[in-house]
Amino acid sequence: MPALAQERLYTIDDIYALPDGKRAELIDGQIFYMAPPSTKHQRIVSFLHLEIGNHIRSNGGACEVFPAPFAVFLYADDSKYLEPDLSVICDKSKLDEHGCKGAPDWVIEIVSPGSRAMDYYTKLSLYREAGVREYWIVDPIKQTILVYDMEHAAAPAIYFFSDTIKANIYDNLEINFSKIQL
Repeated sequence: MPALAQERLYTIDDIYALPDGKRAELIDGQIFYMAPPSTKHQRIVSFLHLEIGNHIRSNGGACEVFPAPFAVFLYADDSKYLEPDLSVICDKSKLDEHGCKGAPDWVIEIVSPGSRAMDYYTKLSLYREAGVREYWIVDPIKQTILVYDMEHAAAPAIYFFSDTIKANIYDNLEINFSKIQL
């Protein structure tokens, strides 16, 4: 009987060895390559980055917001390396020159055609397990925002691009999605 082919397990060294401009995420030894984002995707990321960053600055907040590409190592063993579209980190001790070591407080993913299952299922599970307090899934095709308040174990809330959404990790941050210029 012939031997079965051994599946290759990748490491963080393989991520660092990727050619310039090539992006991928690492989950339990598997590499998931990422397609370049669309213009609509980038408009949403830019809008949210500005809204969140301006709120933090105008309120003297301690948190920082980082747009992709920004490395998030969910666990110390480097087995889960992700690049969320937006990461809000409030614990400065998690930040070093390589990115974030541990769970961000708030993660926002913008769904692309190739990332649908990853954003809705795989990353939801990973972020919940790692201790992310709040997770938003922004779906430009459906024009919906799914908000998971994982800190309070609340049921997910569904919003639309015409809604104003309150961020759960802040007392006074509301984002009016109808202001996005798509």
